[in-house]
Amino acid sequence: MPRKKPSIKEVAALAGVSTATVSNVFSGRKAVNDELKDRVHKAAEKLGYQLDRAASQLRSGRTRIVAVLIPDLTDTFFATIVSRLETLASADGYDVIIASPHNDQSAESSRLDALLSWRPEGLIAVPCSSRIPQELIEAQKSLPMVLVDRVATDNAIADTVTIDNREAGEIAALHLLERGHTSIGIAVSEIDHPPIAERTEGAVAAIRARTGKNPTILHLGADIARGTRTLVEWMERNPLPEALIALTNVTTLSVLSALAEHRIDIPRRASIVAFDDYAWMSARNTGLTAIRQPADKIAETAWRRLRKRMEGGNSEPVTPTVLNASLIVRASVRDVTGAAQAERDDARDPDGASRLAQPAMANNGTTKKIH
Repeated sequence: MPRKKPSIKEVAALAGVSTATVSNVFSGRKAVNDELKDRVHKAAEKLGYQLDRAASQLRSGRTRIVAVLIPDLTDTFFATIVSRLETLASADGYDVIIASPHNDQSAESSRLDALLSWRPEGLIAVPCSSRIPQELIEAQKSLPMVLVDRVATDNAIADTVTIDNREAGEIAALHLLERGHTSIGIAVSEIDHPPIAERTEGAVAAIRARTGKNPTILHLGADIARGTRTLVEWMERNPLPEALIALTNVTTLSVLSALAEHRIDIPRRASIVAFDDYAWMSARNTGLTAIRQPADKIAETAWRRLRKRMEGGNSEPVTPTVLNASLIVRASVRDVTGAAQAERDDARDPDGASRLAQPAMANNGTTKKIH
């Protein structure tokens, strides 16, 4: 005989609370303190209780579902944002449904239609490109919405959460320039994405202002293997710049793979500033200097804005939120300034052997905030 499903009354009895408290914990309709929440969740887990979402929706007229549209879940940056959103939503009594068109604009509309068919109470979206899909434009008229990352803040149709991408690109370039690099390449993915275009603009402006010349722009695309092959073939025909800025985590991996294939030493032969800082970047023999995006803060800000909209803040003006990135300094950028070169020359014996040990670089890096 099948075992009877536990009821909300049994959960309440085991947790020592009222059925109304259990209902509020799972529905999020009213705030419940953390101690009671913990007791309810432990009781539900012990009994194997699961909320009947369909019945709850019929009673309340609410789905307690939020939708998230992400260009590509295999991209670590977006996966980090989604993971944090799921945690935040769950704590507030919401379920999250996620769709990804895998950076394919032709599939974006169908993914949006699938998400909207769930009748979510709100939507957080990262569009595939600078073009806002018509489905989002139409949905915004009646659905609380926040746009993240690949959006232009000017004339946005909804609240936006981005970083100061121009400043991030400028800081990456200045870090190289301050260490004497003048031959610089910039590895870009999709230049029509607002963040990439803005990072490129910031880096190019800084390099042009300091050196009077433009950097080399390397268009590698959003696929690691294809980007690697593109750069490998380019390197076979062109001299490699003495320093490279990779403007996404994907282009970072493409650059590293191409340099490895050509056995290019980092930073002796090529300095690198990466983008999107992850644990593996400090786990290398040569830790990567990187621009770190505040992925957790992006998710938290987007969720906070969406909650406010879902709670009735739709009459407020559209609000752009611009966050700041950080420069994490490790060992992948060589100092080629005149002073550094003179110091190295002075440290050599007459026979050319170096008297100085190579300084150890802490792989965990130091942080410079971008303000």
